Formats: sequence, C-alpha cells, structure tokens
Amino acid sequence: MSQKATVEQLVRDSGRSYAEQAGITLRNKPSPLYQLLLLSILLAKPISADIAADAMRQLRRIGLRTPAGTLQTTWQERVDALGRAHYKRYDESTATRLEEVATFVRDRWRGDLRRLSEAADHDRNAAADLLTEVPGIGPAGADIFLREVQRVWPWLRPYLDQRVIDGARVVGLPHSQQRLAELFEGKDAAALGAALVRATVEGQAER
Repeated sequence: MSQKATVEQLVRDSGRSYAEQAGITLRNKPSPLYQLLLLSILLAKPISADIAADAMRQLRRIGLRTPAGTLQTTWQERVDALGRAHYKRYDESTATRLEEVATFVRDRWRGDLRRLSEAADHDRNAAADLLTEVPGIGPAGADIFLREVQRVWPWLRPYLDQRVIDGARVVGLPHSQQRLAELFEGKDAAALGAALVRATVEGQAER
C-alpha cells in the first residue's frame, strides 16, 4: 500500500479526534477549549481512551463546560460522574483536580484559553510550557491538548509529538518530522494525529 493510501485508510477508519469522541464540538471559543483541557487531563492518565472520553461526556452533562460551571458542582457530583464512566482509581483525586483546574483557568486566563495562545505568541514550546502550569497537566497532557487544538489553532499544524511519530512508525509511514509533515499537508491534522496515536496501542490506538 502506498503512503498516501495508508494515510487515507487511517483517516477513514480511525480519523476521529478525541474531542469528537468525547462529544466536544471544538471551536476557538472559551467553553470548548476549556472542555478540551479537561479531556486532556483525563486522557493523560493510564486508562482507556474510551473510558476517558465517556468520563468527559458525563462531566459535561453535570455542567463542566466552563470554569464557572465546574465550580458550581460539588466534589461528590464529580466523583459520581466519573464513576458512571468507570473512571476508577482516579475518580476522587481527579474530582479534586478538576476544581483546581477551574480555579486556575479562571484566575490565570480569565476563563479563556485563547489568552494562552496569545501569550505563547504562536510558539509551540511556549504554549506547552504555559499548559504545564495548569494543575494536572504534564508534558503528555500538553501534547494531547496541542495535538487536538491544532484543528482551531492553525499555527500549530502539523503538531507531531512523539506519540504521533511512534504511530507513523507502526503503520509504516515516515517517522522523521519533515517527511511526516509532508503527508499531513491538506489533511485534518487533528484527526490524522489521533489516528496515528491510536495505532500505537495494538495497532488501533488508545489515547
């Protein structure tokens, strides 16, 4: 199979962003960007991506769509929502963390992560550094957020973190930054990136 055909098949079979899987319609607006940040925290844990996506759906249902909405929920409501998605082992600590994240985003970015993009001045390393200031976001979580948000922050495209490069290696695509970037041209970079990440777990990714 040619490299072009491999890419087309990946997008066709697995090319759905994790935001889409979690029911988030990603736009460059405060609410969906905040929800993506929470999803990135959930996905960064060593837990199934399907469970993490379902957990985000459950959290959205109880109001975790904005920092203000998060802070209006109780710790127990958040624990229960995570439990309904079988987000076990991390439900109590994550319920606490989500309140910390909401408070941080409200105070640091006035509830709007577009301010983070502006502060980074279109520098992906600066954006990653700013993201890791958020409670619960480490390098892996920052990669997840930036990989997904490139759909609405075009200055990031293509965002080729190590998980994407590893996925390219698994499916037989070039795994140098330059050659892989060429295959991303004209493609939905977030969807293709997600498909390649899925390829890193038993050939069909998780997280």
